[in-house]
Amino acid sequence: MEPDASIETSSMIRVAVIPISDVTPLLFRDYAAMLIRHHTVSLSSISSFYTEHQKSPFAHQPWESGSLRFKFILGGSPPSPWEDFQSNRKILAVIGICHCPSAPDLRSVADQFTAASKTYSSSLVQRCFAFCPVDSQLEDESVKGSNLILFPPADRQTQEFHLQTMVQDIAASLLMEFEKWVLQAESGGTVFKTPLDSQASLSSEEVIKAKKRRLGRAQKTIGDYCLLAGSPVDANAHYSTSLELTRLTADFFWYAGAMEGSVCALLMDRMGHKDPVLEDEVKYRYNSVILHYRKSFIQDNAQRVSPLSFELEATLKLARFLCRRELASDVVELLTATADGATSLIDASDKLVVYVEIARLFGELGYHRKAAFFSRQVAQLYLQQDNKFAAISAMQVLAMTTKAYRVQSRASIGPSNDAGQTHADGGKVHHHSIVSLFESQWSTLQMVVLREILLSAVRAGDPLAAWSAAARLLRSYYPLITPAGQNGLFGALVNSAERLPLGTRCSDPALPFVRLHSFPLHSSQMDIVKRNPAREDWWAGAAPSGPFIYTPFSKGEPNNSNKQELTWVVGEPVQVLVELANPCGFEVMVESIYLSVHSGNLDAFPVSVSLPPNSSKVITLSGIPTNEGLVSIPGCIVHCFGVITEHFFKEVDGLIIGATQGLVLSDPFRSCGAAKFKNVLLPSITVVPSLPLLVSHIAGGDGSVMLYEGEIRDVWISLANAGTVPVEQAHISLSGKNQDSVVTVASETLRSALPLKPGAEVTIRVTLKAWQLSKTDSDAAASKGMPGSSVRQAKDGSSPLLLIHYAECADVKGNKNLCLAREPETVSAPPPGRRLVIPLNICVLQGLSFVKARLLSMEIPARIGEACSTQAQLERGNTEQVNGSERHADRLVKIDPNRGSWGLRLLELELYNPTDVVFETSVSVDMENTSNQENLSDNISAEHGEPKTRIDRDYTARVLIPLENFKLPVLDGSILGNSFQNNGTSGSRNNSFSEKNIKAELNASIKNLISKIKVRWQSGRNSSGELDIKDAIQAALQASVMDVLLPDPLTFGFRLAKASSGDINVDREVKSCVSGDSIIAHEMTAMEVLVRNNTKEAIRINLSIACKDVAGENCMEGDKATVLWEGVLSGISMEVPPLEEVKHAFSLYFLIPGEYTMLAAAMIYDANEVLRARARSDALDEPIFCRGPPYHVRVSGTR
Repeated sequence: MEPDASIETSSMIRVAVIPISDVTPLLFRDYAAMLIRHHTVSLSSISSFYTEHQKSPFAHQPWESGSLRFKFILGGSPPSPWEDFQSNRKILAVIGICHCPSAPDLRSVADQFTAASKTYSSSLVQRCFAFCPVDSQLEDESVKGSNLILFPPADRQTQEFHLQTMVQDIAASLLMEFEKWVLQAESGGTVFKTPLDSQASLSSEEVIKAKKRRLGRAQKTIGDYCLLAGSPVDANAHYSTSLELTRLTADFFWYAGAMEGSVCALLMDRMGHKDPVLEDEVKYRYNSVILHYRKSFIQDNAQRVSPLSFELEATLKLARFLCRRELASDVVELLTATADGATSLIDASDKLVVYVEIARLFGELGYHRKAAFFSRQVAQLYLQQDNKFAAISAMQVLAMTTKAYRVQSRASIGPSNDAGQTHADGGKVHHHSIVSLFESQWSTLQMVVLREILLSAVRAGDPLAAWSAAARLLRSYYPLITPAGQNGLFGALVNSAERLPLGTRCSDPALPFVRLHSFPLHSSQMDIVKRNPAREDWWAGAAPSGPFIYTPFSKGEPNNSNKQELTWVVGEPVQVLVELANPCGFEVMVESIYLSVHSGNLDAFPVSVSLPPNSSKVITLSGIPTNEGLVSIPGCIVHCFGVITEHFFKEVDGLIIGATQGLVLSDPFRSCGAAKFKNVLLPSITVVPSLPLLVSHIAGGDGSVMLYEGEIRDVWISLANAGTVPVEQAHISLSGKNQDSVVTVASETLRSALPLKPGAEVTIRVTLKAWQLSKTDSDAAASKGMPGSSVRQAKDGSSPLLLIHYAECADVKGNKNLCLAREPETVSAPPPGRRLVIPLNICVLQGLSFVKARLLSMEIPARIGEACSTQAQLERGNTEQVNGSERHADRLVKIDPNRGSWGLRLLELELYNPTDVVFETSVSVDMENTSNQENLSDNISAEHGEPKTRIDRDYTARVLIPLENFKLPVLDGSILGNSFQNNGTSGSRNNSFSEKNIKAELNASIKNLISKIKVRWQSGRNSSGELDIKDAIQAALQASVMDVLLPDPLTFGFRLAKASSGDINVDREVKSCVSGDSIIAHEMTAMEVLVRNNTKEAIRINLSIACKDVAGENCMEGDKATVLWEGVLSGISMEVPPLEEVKHAFSLYFLIPGEYTMLAAAMIYDANEVLRARARSDALDEPIFCRGPPYHVRVSGTR
């Protein structure tokens, strides 16, 4: 049988193309490729070469539209026994190809070609084409007149033109030879025989029968030459005559041959145009051809030769002619019949050709699985031959079936799309792609195909193909392979690798399975933040770069789960976690595995790993980015079983998803005991230029700082630049919970160290103050029966975070300038900055426990002599002496007799020590300066503390806090209520200035004043802090807030008046005041009463002054009066301006030494709403009295 046969094959002239002399295969193929292009030569182009010696037998030769067709047989072919039956099987021309530089003796070349041509006895024309002759060969006269044609060196276009001319000459020569042969055949007695004809001596009857058949066979042969000469009309006429003669002589075999020729002539006459009528005619005639081939079967020749091959060939020709999707059913029927008949073929080569043609036609129809089945039949026939070339052919044929069986090599698929894999669709793996890759119902057949490929590759001596087949078989079908079979494949991999050179790469991966596990989270010291050059706070609103689903710094921005981005920095190591699985029963030794980087901007570091049988392992692969841009990491490069392969993450993800959907045999990771599959998206990875890198270290260790409640401690944080570029911008901020626990941060220290060059280090101080434990934590300690033990805070994430945003200032051109100094529109995409997150891990232990607070009252009398002494010395500038002479009680209470501190109130705090250490507490009051220079207590701003109080373990102590110094300097209506209306009714005023409203309005003022009270403690040498008692003080003051905080409308004071007799008297009076015996009996003592208005409106009053003795009796009235006076002491009407004081002078004459008390009182006229609210008076006509505190007077008898 003829391969690649078609109906038009009968019109093709066979030309043997053979190499002459030493022509390399590469050059031979190159020259032959130029020749094959001229497989069709039009009759019009050969007219110049054609010479008509006598009248041509081709009367209807189509010189204008006809052509000669050539079928070049490279290397030639042996003669066919069926050449008489089908003339197109003859080798009618021989073309030799010679490369002159490798054959210097052209005469020898001509002789070799002549000898080679003699083997083709049927050839009519012989030519030898000698390419690239040298000058000496061109001048060689010995080869002239031979069939040797020289092609001088020239460009390819010129050579092709020369070659075309020579082919046209050959075509003309063949046409003239065909004419000679036809003329001889018509007149001569040529005998035409086939292998079907009996070889025995013929009887007389058979001789007569053979003579009759000769005429029909001759007409059929002449028709064949008419087809070869390109004259279909002449051929059809001869075929028609042959059909009549062969039908009459019952020569069914030649009848079928003539019918085939008539169909070819019909198609040639139609010039390739097809229509339904023509197709029906072709089908009808070829069905007759097939039928008559079948009739020609002779039982006697069945064991020697059979026309079955011609019957099947005719069936294949018809199937090829009808081969298109519209006629698929007819074609399939023909091919099925051909396949059934092929089983009866005797010659294995004929059976091979039949299966090859069936496979091709099924492939052209799109029936790839049927084509693959018959391709496997071809491979089986090749494998039955025990030679290397047959094994190579079998391997090549089987390789063509792998696509249909879904076991093709990755190299045959072409460039993988995994290299450019993106996750714009959120990492979805489509169902149809899984089905196309894995079809478990084909498992057995797929395994058989791969075994056949493996066997053919081993026989063919192709270790790489054998390794690839074993790898695909083991990787895809390990669950169906027994342990012994797995070990056998392992041996095949090892043996194939031993025959391969080192570093051989294969596109098909074997074991292990590799999947992406995760990307390690960025260290808090390596967060990358995008910069906004238009803002000074370029980090505002930016979340850190990395594979975070949520971060506490995102400030509530919506999170786009489909947008996965990761930023790496040039020169900084990066890590990727991958998981390996070995589901087979032998150990897998991975010599090296590293990240596959198609973008070329990352240096990956290889690692080796050993996987025991049926095990999985998560490993870390690392690398260093080298250049800016996007990074593409589709998988890993694995060196295992002696071959380097690339494993794509996407393939394994599809495999695992297919296993979950029942489309794949098994999940290799679950079978090894790995965790449940979690689809990990491959993020978009961007590499940015080198950035600074701050590394923090807390002095004393990076563990938790153990602090008692309220403890204040300094923490020293060391910052070092571990990057390759300097830090030129830095900003410190706080985040997280309990930010108030960070008292101060030495930001200026860091700013002063900028720019911080690579390798430089700076240390900053952070002052921390422990917060109060919640009631839940305290109750937890009590429930555990540990009343005296410290309670460790149980909540996580309660410590504050210190955030340092820093960056290098570089413009687009790389100049180191301040980024913020440039205009925003001139800055384009600056490199990102970084954020250093330093957790201030504070472990708060329970410290002093507050038990209760209560408000106490006490009175401390003031003496006029002391006031005189203080006032006099202040007026003379002797401030140091005053401060030095203050007693301890004065420092604690700070009595001001001019304002009257007699209603002194103290806050008592009861503290309990449940810890194992000893605490010492002290109370301090921080006062502020005011603008009133006349008031003693407002002019002096200092801190006054009491002695330390020791509180031992499990003991309770009390501390006192004076509250008198916290009175407001001015009694203002705005303080009492914002709803105050001057023209309101009595009812509205009463409602506005109720005590409930007053407490609400004064809340802010109370907090401000309470913040000045500090209760500090110390434990040991290094532990100190403050108690948070604000809530306790505020709760204790709520009941008496007006009495404590608000001043009286009027304050009264007494002092000795200055003498008017000169400096001597002043000195005497001052000395008298200082000496302690301030006032002497039997002397007229000049005094002044000071009335101060603490409101912002003038007040009209009626003032009265009284003096009482130790018994409380009035000593200036009655018969027993002991004090005489000069001036007015009662019914004194005066108006006191706002925020000022008024003096009223008088003199007293004490008759008896002793202790006296001076009192001042006033009745206020036309009291306004502020005064009535302060006095808690509801009636408008009710008088308001204001009484001052008593002042003690000590009267001495002698000087």
